[in-house]
Amino acid sequence: MATQSLYRRYRPRRFSELKGQEHVVRALRNAVANDRGGQAYMFSGPRGTGKTSAARILAKVLNCTNPLEGEPCCECDSCLTIERGTSFDVLELDAASNNGVDNIRELIERAAMGNPGRHRVFILDEVHMLSAGAEAALLKTLEEPPPHVVFVLATTDPQKVSDTIRSRTQHLQFRLLPAKDLEEHVRFVVQDAKLDVTPEAIRQAVEQGGGSARDTLSALELIAAGGGEADTFVRPEDVIESLINHDAAAVLTQVGAAMQRGHDPKAFTEQLVRFLREMFLSSMAPQLVQLADEHAHVAADMTARYGVASVVRAIEVLGEALVDIRRAPDPRLVLEVTLVRLASNAVANDATSLVARLERLESGTTRPRDATGPIPRPKLVGTAPSRHTSVATRPSSGAPSPIPSPTPSSPPAPTSVSRPPVTASSPTDDLVAAWPSVVRTLKATQRALYSAVDVIGVEGDTLVVSAPSDMHKKKCLDLKDQVHAALSAAAGRPITLDIRVQASRMASSHNTSGTSRREVVTGDTTTHTDNSAFTDDVTVADDNQPVESMVDQIAKQFPGARIVDTSQN
Repeated sequence: MATQSLYRRYRPRRFSELKGQEHVVRALRNAVANDRGGQAYMFSGPRGTGKTSAARILAKVLNCTNPLEGEPCCECDSCLTIERGTSFDVLELDAASNNGVDNIRELIERAAMGNPGRHRVFILDEVHMLSAGAEAALLKTLEEPPPHVVFVLATTDPQKVSDTIRSRTQHLQFRLLPAKDLEEHVRFVVQDAKLDVTPEAIRQAVEQGGGSARDTLSALELIAAGGGEADTFVRPEDVIESLINHDAAAVLTQVGAAMQRGHDPKAFTEQLVRFLREMFLSSMAPQLVQLADEHAHVAADMTARYGVASVVRAIEVLGEALVDIRRAPDPRLVLEVTLVRLASNAVANDATSLVARLERLESGTTRPRDATGPIPRPKLVGTAPSRHTSVATRPSSGAPSPIPSPTPSSPPAPTSVSRPPVTASSPTDDLVAAWPSVVRTLKATQRALYSAVDVIGVEGDTLVVSAPSDMHKKKCLDLKDQVHAALSAAAGRPITLDIRVQASRMASSHNTSGTSRREVVTGDTTTHTDNSAFTDDVTVADDNQPVESMVDQIAKQFPGARIVDTSQN
């Protein structure tokens, strides 16, 4: 004789035994206890959450001879016959296989007949599978049933049930069970059934159940039949860990091991997406994470190391891969290519990876820029050397020879604005080091403006920064209060901001032909160009005008425009 399954053996018999559905239990128990029960209910929710069990408990308490505070006694003849499935007071109908008009007409005829108990309960499972004609035939009886009849409609997809049906029922939604409640229930079953399983096997059963009590007990039963040891398989977190480490070889090895153990590529990809979702929730809404406490902490730590933006990108890329897997001749190849793209930006061709690679090439570094950090900009200015002391080199056929500076009779170059000395105090280094973090916390417009300024130093409780131009300084001053607040919060004391304009690069004129020339200073070398030359990096103005960046020059051409950093969106 076959052994009864664990999920049937430990099916709830009373409302108090229904796990994780306190809102449903409270509504049904109070309605029965106060004699205010409805004539039609709809129970909806994921599979294995107790919809059919709750319908049977409701049928028992409605016909129980000794109910107590809305609970059935589970000892009278009515309760025992309902539990055995031999009661004339309860009729269960599978709407998936009895979805025609004739089936519903037969049900309506039975509803008009009498029964031994006080109520006759009709339980229609998977009611969303009824045809349009069957729903229409049921509608009138559902609206005005005989006084002794109660309908309970159960479905996993309430959206497919017509609005006319739903409006005539009391709709109660069942939820997936929290991982903590499931683990407690599994430990109780293990102890009561005297199963020999390891703690790791219990954790594995809870993870495989995914919030469904029935799926969890089925997984536990399979583990117990296999010896009680947790099955060694490739876990989703192992693959995500390889993605964090950018180890494409390890990812391919883990996918190969999973496929050898019989995993389906589509199912394995769905497991990865579910775990990435748990990682995302661990950062945004920890109370929604469907993992045990210790594994929820692991997911949160992985999110901190991987970054929320990378987690979201991985979910999007794997979601697109799921669509491709359905029609791909080799689904495993699609999964492998997708994971390798996520593990290595060097071979990926999506927009995010291409931008990261371009930034890495332009900056000359091997590490991509943090997408949430300040935008690196070239340093536009330095203090231009005096015309009396500057020495420029010109290319010649031989070694470069020095060019004599102008004679003392030449008009002296205007001196740059001197800065007051910056006195360093003990918290100076900490405040300067905290500036990039402060910029990251600003809003997009503020972050775009203040990413272009350079930190000069600290004067007491004032952070001194330099802007590339007067116009840039004016825009920064408009948003100065928000930056003050962010600086003060980071430093733990009131901090103000002093914005100055960088020293201008001066242009020298007066060549022998009377035409003006420009000087572009780079390091210790001065390159002379005529007025027709144009430099992309720096524009040097004559007559002691301050240097403007290219962004500021373009912004001048569009009055009222504002600078938006699209890389931060």
